[in-house]
Amino acid sequence: MATGNNTKFYETPNHPFQGERIAQEGDLLGRYGLKNKQELWRAQSQLREFRREARRLLGNAQGDIDVAEQQGSEFLGRLRRLGILSENDDISQVLSLDVTDLLERRLQTVAYRKGLGHTPKQARQFIVHGHVTVDGARVTVPSQKVEVDDEGSVSFDENSPLADDLHPERAEGQE
Repeated sequence: MATGNNTKFYETPNHPFQGERIAQEGDLLGRYGLKNKQELWRAQSQLREFRREARRLLGNAQGDIDVAEQQGSEFLGRLRRLGILSENDDISQVLSLDVTDLLERRLQTVAYRKGLGHTPKQARQFIVHGHVTVDGARVTVPSQKVEVDDEGSVSFDENSPLADDLHPERAEGQE
């Protein structure tokens, strides 16, 4: 049975009014230029799924990290391709990941860190408006995860007015 558009990809916080959590969420929204808290909650839910999978693999292997890594080689390979884990991290490192590790791999953040926008919000706008390409393909989804191999190919679309180095919105001293 198809679920349609009614499927949520995130869980909301259990306690809606906690001042400290709300302040932390506001800080992350500003730092990463997220549109709303749904985007943050989606990243947190994805992180929970990663941790759950790592715990399941470790539990099936009865705590033997080598066996768990063999069983979860595809899972670990995906996290390494995305740059969430480094090549020498083992499966137990998944349990100590933070939501910022996932937010750093978003196209919006990668574009901002590369200097394609003065702020994370401006980088988001450039992406949504179709000015940014990844590996030569135009991408308009700021939340797309960027693989480590593709990180160097994030740039302005050659047909975009922003591709001109003299464009007034271009950050100074970028490629």
